[in-house]
Amino acid sequence: MCDQCEMHQEVAEKSAGAPSFYLRTALLFVLCGLSFARTAHGQDLHFSQWFNTPLLTNPANTGFIPDADYRLGANYRNQWSTVMTVPYKTMSIWGDAQVFRDRIESGWLGLGGVILRDVAGSSQLTSTKIYASAAYHQMLGIAHLISAGFNVGWANKRINVAALKFPDQFDGKFFDSNFPSDGIPEATNINYFDVQLGVNYAFFPSDKIYINGGLSAMHINRPRESFFNTDPTGYDSRISPRYNGFVNASLKVTDDVIINPMAYYSMQAKSNELVAGGYAQYNLSGEGGAMQVLGGLYYRAGDAFVPMIGFEYKNIRLTFTYDATTSSLKQYNGSRGAYEFALTHRGFYDEYNGDKRQSLCPTF
Repeated sequence: MCDQCEMHQEVAEKSAGAPSFYLRTALLFVLCGLSFARTAHGQDLHFSQWFNTPLLTNPANTGFIPDADYRLGANYRNQWSTVMTVPYKTMSIWGDAQVFRDRIESGWLGLGGVILRDVAGSSQLTSTKIYASAAYHQMLGIAHLISAGFNVGWANKRINVAALKFPDQFDGKFFDSNFPSDGIPEATNINYFDVQLGVNYAFFPSDKIYINGGLSAMHINRPRESFFNTDPTGYDSRISPRYNGFVNASLKVTDDVIINPMAYYSMQAKSNELVAGGYAQYNLSGEGGAMQVLGGLYYRAGDAFVPMIGFEYKNIRLTFTYDATTSSLKQYNGSRGAYEFALTHRGFYDEYNGDKRQSLCPTF
């Protein structure tokens, strides 16, 4: 990807260089991400702030916490409220932690879990998913880390059929729900198991540079998702595998500024999505960075610009993004696509465990 190996070598050689080098590196990350672009619409539930939903992005992120021992998070997304009577609402809560850091030489285990819920449309199509996640992380030397993880989950989908209208219920003037219809689902509540796998790599040659990337495969067991007992001829109701890839960096350019360029690509069946951009952290409180302000901008290729603002106080961070539609849909929604909140908290066990930390990212 854009001569990635050559880029890593340059980063290592210039880890103590001037801020302009970091800015060039940041720009390179964004351009590398944009070079993947085709069109941008994924099928699965997703958040614009994919970097604030680590366990949903890649199960190898479980326990991948270079600046803390554990973390907790919550997300909320409201989409298409300007063009739909009932907008799409997606919510999640999650958490993960590092364990066995004092028992495994140069490595540790990550354990976590996530609950995801989505309600869509007038029929109140409701998706609820619960995943348990685990990953193993191993240091290679003093500047490299590899990780592999998986999650296993239970998914439930239900629908309010009474709120639906079908073409064969139209009597010429009105829709009559008392008319029988071939389109009415045979079930209104379904369940299935779901499995994901992922791997990560991190490179941190100094306390000013942290680079990592990962690949993951979702729905590898291809669960069947249908409200009908049998599929029509030629139709396969099994969920297609979804493949995700991401790369990001954390670059400390001054004592009070850290920039975080990143890119994310997802592909499922014939749909794909690319988001690229980044954000900057500015320290407001001196050594320790207890108080920070954040700002950034992302672009979802072919779909929307996504500005971000945020604030952090004592390891509690709140960020807000807004999807400003750039596709043809903007003539209907006035470029008002979606808004999204993410709340995260990072914490530490105690000073002794802090001394066991292996992987460190730039901090204030």
